[in-house]
Amino acid sequence: MSSHVPGRRRVRRTLAAGLPLALLAGLAAAGSATAADGHDRGGRAPSRDARVVGTATLGDIPLGAFSNRLLPGTVDDDRGVNLGGIGSDIYPAGRKGEFWTVTDRGPNGQIKVSGKKRRTFPVPGFDPAIVKIKVSGGAVRVLDAIPLTTSSGKPVTGLSNQEGRDEAPYSYDARTPLPYNPNGLDTEGIVRAADGSFWLVDEYGPSLVHVSARGKVLTRYVPKGLRLSGADYRVVEALPSVLLHRKGNRGFEGLALLPGGDLVMAVQSPLSLPDAASGDASRTTRLLRFSPRKQAVTAEYAYRFDPVGVVDPGEDDTSELKISSVVAVGRDRLLVEERTDRAARLHLVRLDRRADILGGRWDDDTTSPSLEQLDDPAAAGVPVLAKRLVVDLGKVAGVPGKIEGVARVDDRTLALINDNDFGMTDGPDAFDAQGRLVDSGIKTTVTYVRLPHRI
Repeated sequence: MSSHVPGRRRVRRTLAAGLPLALLAGLAAAGSATAADGHDRGGRAPSRDARVVGTATLGDIPLGAFSNRLLPGTVDDDRGVNLGGIGSDIYPAGRKGEFWTVTDRGPNGQIKVSGKKRRTFPVPGFDPAIVKIKVSGGAVRVLDAIPLTTSSGKPVTGLSNQEGRDEAPYSYDARTPLPYNPNGLDTEGIVRAADGSFWLVDEYGPSLVHVSARGKVLTRYVPKGLRLSGADYRVVEALPSVLLHRKGNRGFEGLALLPGGDLVMAVQSPLSLPDAASGDASRTTRLLRFSPRKQAVTAEYAYRFDPVGVVDPGEDDTSELKISSVVAVGRDRLLVEERTDRAARLHLVRLDRRADILGGRWDDDTTSPSLEQLDDPAAAGVPVLAKRLVVDLGKVAGVPGKIEGVARVDDRTLALINDNDFGMTDGPDAFDAQGRLVDSGIKTTVTYVRLPHRI
């Protein structure tokens, strides 16, 4: 489950006081991880001696109190849900232990009705937010939060955008249909530009979103041909039309800011091209490079997942593979996180200009076989990006599941954050008879991992 400023009035408000932030976890140091099975090209075992050197946990903050403090009156009933989902991404905020994070679209789940799954939004008034946190000792503390708003200052919400393309939204019990909202964003990745504005990626479009320092959506860049109408902010069709074939709930998830100012977006899973079955069976997804100066995609790359059983031993469903985070570690170098919900591996990738496939046959959705259908893209002449394993997080003791955000603290230390899905689970038992959340008990945790070698 990937749950997800009015006028001139200042809506950026500190949450350091007035909300019940519990100190729930002590600083922990874990033992050495089991050595990885694989080695990089230099002969090193990338996971040997990688270790957890600190953990911190976000305490219970009622979601209604959090939301209404930012935009009064947006949430009338939080159904017992606490703030969560901020683990969609993490980005250094400049000071030691401080990070920018972003929520996804809010609490959501799935319930089967008459044999078909329905997407539920238990708190439909929830508005995605940029959240600044501080890790201190064993606690994650909220320093600030910025709600995402439209041009007229209204909440964007996290609701589905388009009927027929996005999942139909329903109430918490999957009985009552909710309205679609073209402003809705399922935000997943975050970086902060030098001018203080933010860039986010979204799963619905998929889209790249430029946001002011106060959270107002400035421009949403979407695939050509999306025809998103009715949004209360600027929408520009600037991305390749082939992205219209993104798998449901698997649009953009990773976002990196390169030193020169360009952005790199990762499509979470292979495109459903030519159909869903082809996408589910594929191990080839795409990275795109975007120039804010040109307001255009300038390069596209084919990225090849490891076999699912390598990423997550015991898992045999290829469709479980996802990219959730990309992190710039040099002018044209990235850390790319391949994961399932239980395990993750980080690879070092160089964006080779010779590997650019933008505007070629693989962006033509009539090409057969499609890029996603190729069993061996390299053998078919596709310049797949080379990669080198840096660390297998599944073999590092103390790393939680569903890591969606990775930040580089220094050249040997990473900060990881998990998506706890707001404590929600799928199915009719997610809420009790009174409509209150039966919390999963999974907390938002920031985990520091020390690597054996410099990145």
